[in-house]
Amino acid sequence: MADLMDLLQGQLGQTLIQGAAQHLGNDSNQLQSAFQTAIPMLLGALKKNASNPNTAQGLMQALQNKHDGSIFDQLQDIFGGGSVNSEVLEDGGKILGHVFGQKKEVVAMAVSKKAGVDTSTAMNVLQMAAPVVMGLIGKQMRSNQVQEPGMLENLLSGFLSSVPAGDQEQSFIERLIDQDNDGSIMDDLWNFGKKFF
Repeated sequence: MADLMDLLQGQLGQTLIQGAAQHLGNDSNQLQSAFQTAIPMLLGALKKNASNPNTAQGLMQALQNKHDGSIFDQLQDIFGGGSVNSEVLEDGGKILGHVFGQKKEVVAMAVSKKAGVDTSTAMNVLQMAAPVVMGLIGKQMRSNQVQEPGMLENLLSGFLSSVPAGDQEQSFIERLIDQDNDGSIMDDLWNFGKKFF
């Protein structure tokens, strides 16, 4: 499976990062670090959602009905004009609400601390990253004919495995995603976030 983090190194990733830099007024290297932190967090939370019977079906429907990968055909239009499309940011905010619930501010704080950007910038990065990540997953779902939550969970595990094992980033992500191995990312995010207060 293609390494998801390679997305940020290729042309599409650079379009995303440069567009975000122009929109937010931040250094592109800082934003690349923020995206590299945010994307695995999103993947880990989505994997938890896929493994939970209460949220798996809703996630499947969103990926099947809306996030089909077509966003990649529009990245230049969305991110290339110096101001990111407001509909994309709104959609990203909704995705974060579904995935992280009321704890999305805790996630933004974690991205902020890890990447060295302010919390507002981190939240914007998460909002930009979420539709792109969902689009990539939706595209891979179709390519792999994923039709049920267990298959989706396996797909997301494959994406997460692209983060180098033993890397500090991987250790950080694993602690953030499921510190107590109870399958509840919300509790883990909250406990992790309290360390930053």
